[in-house]
Amino acid sequence: MSNKKLHDAVMAALGTVIEPELHRDLVTLNMVRDLEISDDGVAHFTIVLTTPACPLKDVMFKAAHEAVTKVDGITDIDVKWASKVPADRQIASRLNMPINSIVAVSSGKGGVGKSTVSVNLAVALAQSGAKVGLMDADILGPNIPKMVGLGYAQPLVSPDKKLIPFEVFGLKVMSMGFLADPNQAMIWRGPMLHGAIRQFFTDVVWGELDYMIVDLPPGTGDVQLSLAQSVPLTGAIIVTQPQSVAVDDARRGITMFEKLNVPILGVVENMAGDLFGTGGGETLAAERHVPFLGRIPLEANVRIGGDSGHPSVADDPDSESGKAFHDLAKTVAARISVTLMNTRQVIPLNVIE
Repeated sequence: MSNKKLHDAVMAALGTVIEPELHRDLVTLNMVRDLEISDDGVAHFTIVLTTPACPLKDVMFKAAHEAVTKVDGITDIDVKWASKVPADRQIASRLNMPINSIVAVSSGKGGVGKSTVSVNLAVALAQSGAKVGLMDADILGPNIPKMVGLGYAQPLVSPDKKLIPFEVFGLKVMSMGFLADPNQAMIWRGPMLHGAIRQFFTDVVWGELDYMIVDLPPGTGDVQLSLAQSVPLTGAIIVTQPQSVAVDDARRGITMFEKLNVPILGVVENMAGDLFGTGGGETLAAERHVPFLGRIPLEANVRIGGDSGHPSVADDPDSESGKAFHDLAKTVAARISVTLMNTRQVIPLNVIE
């Protein structure tokens, strides 16, 4: 078989391999690059994933190996992995910023560990190799500075008078906690909150980001509405504890985002275990027909990490909670890719270069 015919046969075989989340074949999605076949019959190629946090690489490798090694003249495959996160077209058109996706992390009530989930999710995504920003949109009660160990440091200002975000744990971070007196209460009403949210996008030097994680205040008030009106949200994550009172409030949060036409990426059940029980978040997800993203166990190291500025996913990745946060990051990344590919916001993968 000639080299061209062998090349075409391998590509045809890869055209039968289905991306498990997007349910389309790798060739149609333009995920196969740089195919070369060596003299010993090994097919060398790169698969460009939709996220560096892809949870299904092993599944795709096994399917590709099975398909390609059936081709006469091919003895094995050698796969390199790359990634290109799909970009939300609306972000580019409305904000003119090089951010591929903006994800709001919300809860119907306080005390469910929403900021803890935001921080550890962002760190886990960064650890996968993604470019990640973490915005603390809890203007009146910012907690992120302490949780990432920055305290109340003052950010630098660029020559064009924009704020330079701090970089820690592989993240770019910005919060009102860096700009306000920690000993003074901020008494702001809707228009001021709206302006602050908008400025946290336009007046901060974020640079290129795969994921912007936005930690919202609890509830369904001005900040949530301002964020949805100011920027095109790729999706929202709802955090709840397992018990019914938290689930009831989380249900209202889902309803709010649905009314604002923000896609629901799914529900996270936090603090699961003997104290608060388990299952409430999963039940809510099933009830509202949205994905259940994962369950984070109640462990002391999560609380200690938040208080000390050392997120548990960074300092204790082998703990049950650390593993759960890494699994959550993979699941969220996959849901973002699926959401972008299945909505009007998508920039198709076949334009990725």
